[in-house]
Amino acid sequence: MNILEFSLLVWLGSFSAGFVGALTGLGGGVVIVPLLTSVFGVDIRYAVGASLVSVIATSAGAASTYIKKGFANLHLGMFLEVATTIGAIFGALIATFVSVKALTIVLVIVLLYSAYLSGQPKLENPENDTIDPLADYLQLNSTYPTPEGVMFYQVHAVPAGFTVMLVAGVISGLLGIGSGAFKVLAMDQIMRIPFKVSTTTSNFMIGVTAAASAGVYLARGYIDPGLSMPVMLGILPGAFLGARVLVGAKTQILRLVFSLVLVSMAAKMVYQNFAGGM
Repeated sequence: MNILEFSLLVWLGSFSAGFVGALTGLGGGVVIVPLLTSVFGVDIRYAVGASLVSVIATSAGAASTYIKKGFANLHLGMFLEVATTIGAIFGALIATFVSVKALTIVLVIVLLYSAYLSGQPKLENPENDTIDPLADYLQLNSTYPTPEGVMFYQVHAVPAGFTVMLVAGVISGLLGIGSGAFKVLAMDQIMRIPFKVSTTTSNFMIGVTAAASAGVYLARGYIDPGLSMPVMLGILPGAFLGARVLVGAKTQILRLVFSLVLVSMAAKMVYQNFAGGM
């Protein structure tokens, strides 16, 4: 395989990752890292470096559309980014002291858990009648557009959500995946806000989280321009397309397909890094 063929295949994979990442809120990095390591044989640290660049591109491509349409909750996203940024810096600092096999194990666990979350049925308009005093004080409650008109929603369990975001930041810095699954988990299931608000706010946040740890990887030489360029050029238009489709899409079928993709990638990484070396 020559450089042109390699770049084209990476671009195609990145385009698909950007589309699915923007549509589900899980971030394109959760596909990019296993794709580069298991399919193209890239060292996991360089794959993480390229993924961090791609995650920033995904967020930039999707966030503008979500903000314009009124889906992303900027107040909530900026508040929770305090936790994810701290966690991302810590994760990036300890990444080089962790063995490749240990990183692979963590990545497989995250992949399988992300697959589980992707397959769970979600309510588009959950009932949130009670008022959380802390969320009200921080002005985190907001509205979002629906086919029936603009809907108001309440944010709940702010301390618990903040704690999960801290863990999400560590995973993002350690693996370069944007940890969108944990962010969607925190907002959708713990803080009990509508699913589309969770995914769009997650996409808005992952770029900031990735930027916090990308500088550490760049300083340590783990961001290769020759690898990062086709990844970024592919994932950016994919993210724009995914953001436009999400506005009127029912994502459950896509989430189920995405779950199968994550499970297959996790199985392949386990085989290549463990069974294949036995």
